[in-house]
Formats: sequence, C-alpha cells, structure tokens
Amino acid sequence: MKFVAIEPLGVGEGTLRKMAERALPGDAEIVLYDTRTADTGELIRRGGDAEVIAVSNLPLPAEVIDGCKNLKLLTVAFTGVDHIALDACRRNGVTVCNSAGYSTAAVADLVFGMLVSLERKLIECDGAVRAGKTRDGLVGSELEGKTFGVVGTGAIGLRVARIAGAFGCKVLAYSRTEKDVPGVRYVGLPELLSTCDIISLHAPLTGETRNMIGERELAMMKRGAVLINTARGPLVDNAALARALGEGKLGGAAIDVFDSEPPLAGDEPLLHAPRTVLAPHVGFATGEALYKRAAIVLGNVEKWLAGTPQNVIQ
Repeated sequence: MKFVAIEPLGVGEGTLRKMAERALPGDAEIVLYDTRTADTGELIRRGGDAEVIAVSNLPLPAEVIDGCKNLKLLTVAFTGVDHIALDACRRNGVTVCNSAGYSTAAVADLVFGMLVSLERKLIECDGAVRAGKTRDGLVGSELEGKTFGVVGTGAIGLRVARIAGAFGCKVLAYSRTEKDVPGVRYVGLPELLSTCDIISLHAPLTGETRNMIGERELAMMKRGAVLINTARGPLVDNAALARALGEGKLGGAAIDVFDSEPPLAGDEPLLHAPRTVLAPHVGFATGEALYKRAAIVLGNVEKWLAGTPQNVIQ
C-alpha cells in the first residue's frame, strides 16, 4: 500500500513519519511532501499511484481525483470538506474521512481571545502604551451579563457555549439539530439575531448555509452587537458586514475566515472596516491541535484497513 501526504500536515516530517510507521503496515510505502502546490498536474503526479492520500485544506478538484487512478481513501486533515470534489470521489468509489474534533479546544480558545481583544480594545491598548499614551478613550466592555448567541452546536459550538456561560453570559443557540444542554436555550435564528449582544458562528458550509448572514440578517442584529466568525468565510456576506460596521450598525466583528484563504487581496472589504479584529485562519493552528489532527488522519487509515472506517463523510 502507498500512503501519500500530498501537502504538509503541520507536524514535523520526522514526527509524522514515525506516527505513520506505527499506524501503517510494515510494507507500506510512505511519501510525505513538505510543500503545497495548486498545480493540477503536480498533484496528480504526487498522488497518482497512491491508494491513500492525506490532505489538509488544499483544494482537490475533480481533475485531481480522476487522475489518481489507484485512490481508495482520502483522509482529510480538516473538519470541513467543502474543498474536496466529493462528486468525483463518489464517482470513483473513494472513501472520504475527515478529522472532526481535533481543533475543538483551539477554535474555542480563539473565539474568546478575539472577543476579549475586541471588547477590551487590546490592540489599541498595546498601541497606546508603545506610543507613550494613557488609557484615555480605551474604556472597554465586560462579557458578564451579555446575551451570547451560538449558531451551530456541534462540538466547537457547544464548547463555546459552555465557556460563554462561565463568563457569566446568558446563552442562546440556533442549530438544525437541537440538544439538551444545561444553560443553553434554543431559539429561531431571527430571535437569536435580534436578541444577542454577541453572535458566534459555528455552522458548516453547505448550500443552505452559504451567506446565511447577509444584509437582511445583519439588519436584524442589535445595534452595537458583535459578530464572530471562526467557521467558514462564506457563511457571511462580508461586503455587507463591512458596510454594517462602517455605518456604525454593529459594535464590532472578530473574523478568522474569509471568502478566500489569506493572503487577502487589498480590496477585501473587511480590511478597511472599523472595529474589527482579523486573523489569517489560525483557529485550528496550535501545536496540540495539529498533533491531534495527524493522529486522527492516521487513525482513519488504520480503521479503514481494518474494515471499520471512522469519520466517514461519504
């Protein structure tokens, strides 16, 4: 069997190779690439004769899937798989597994790091100290007593809800599947939007959720409310969000994901919007999360070889 990590998975090559050698059969051929490429021909060359390919968030179009003639398992080092040509995988009989759960703690940490930075004006505070200024004009806001809305209550959304409760927030949630969670009350999306002081998005990107927060939904939000998106950029109409921020409708936005992967083009609307804290898609990127992710990727291969596949998307 040939296993190919078609792009770096975020852990050192030596560490990943040792993990792979422990997880895979002794006669497995292990190939680890330490560079990323978007060139279709190069991707086909890298994965063309592999039975198993590991990929992170590198887009794999149908041409690549079709070109990898021996491919049987695609183990994705990511939670979402909207960057994978699933139709081509289905047509070619390729099993697709994801790595759900590896970044739950990391993303939830970032939500509150960005939120506290925004509410306590930490970026401005840092600039003031370095410029020899005082705290004048830098009075912030507390989280205690705020109404916190969670859109999507998978593992990350539920962890965010629990942390929000620990901060002393009243927690509302909206999700396709409701769960019995102490301290969390489920409501419809319009009620959540119009009621909450802070809204954090944790929904997957699907045809139904694309632009789920658009101009109409932003208009429903409380004046001065804060929107957080650490899930998928296209959940939000970011041009409409930038306008709402520019017009003073919203109190701020904390954004880690965009319509495209950073580096962003200079005309990205959110780059020029006020009251924002922006990050270059780092929610999942902690040393601990990346190690967990590699372990899940290889665990997917072990389970598949044993005939008991896990984390199967299709």
